[in-house]
Amino acid sequence: MQRRALVAGNWKMNGSRDSNAHLIHDILLEVRKYPDVDVLVCPPAIYIESVGRQLDGSPVQLGGQNLSEQEKQGAYTGELHGSMLRDVGCSYVIVGHSERRAFYGETDAVVAAKFRAAQSCGLTPILCVGETLQERESGQTEAVLARQIKSVLDACGIAAFKQAVVAYEPVWAIGTGRTATPDQAQDAHAFIRGQLAGADARISNSLRILYGGSVKADNAESLFNCPDVDGGLIGGASLKSGEFMAICAAAQSRSK
Repeated sequence: MQRRALVAGNWKMNGSRDSNAHLIHDILLEVRKYPDVDVLVCPPAIYIESVGRQLDGSPVQLGGQNLSEQEKQGAYTGELHGSMLRDVGCSYVIVGHSERRAFYGETDAVVAAKFRAAQSCGLTPILCVGETLQERESGQTEAVLARQIKSVLDACGIAAFKQAVVAYEPVWAIGTGRTATPDQAQDAHAFIRGQLAGADARISNSLRILYGGSVKADNAESLFNCPDVDGGLIGGASLKSGEFMAICAAAQSRSK
């Protein structure tokens, strides 16, 4: 089946009020050229509300980069409950990004809890999975992906993936300038889809799986042409409007 493309910009810890306003202004000048692509931006939490005001009435959707796994609001200093993200206009939230796993110790169990917390607040989680260079070189890619997917399946069930997105992000390709080849990306995406197909083929077939890992204008088309790649989770290139829109153009051409 043809799944609708999604291009999501993860701004990470970048931005200012002025630079954000210029970036969104330039994106909004171009985004309607790509009606077959869902476009999403995920600013730092402190800027979500101001970016959301600028996006109001536009086709560009708003997302968070992280949320608390706690079920209820309360005494958790520095944390963000999913309901707060919804309250300021978010419809998506990134869960389990490799930087969260590596720098902040998020385990598979914590990621699964965040996935569940996101959905309980009406947010669509973008579940990030992927292997390190050492794991790839030692032939563990599929074992790592299977473990990361299984932890969410066990905690939330296959039905939860009806309202979710998965992003395959090989850790060795994030911010390094290295990119998985189309064949490597397709193999990983097909494996992820196959893991979920064992539980429910229909849900697996409709699930959007994004590629994340140094996606740029010059490699987006070859990646998005892979049958199981449904768009991208874009890091550095999402901070440059021309580059980001060129990636959206590649996703649009895929959808034809």
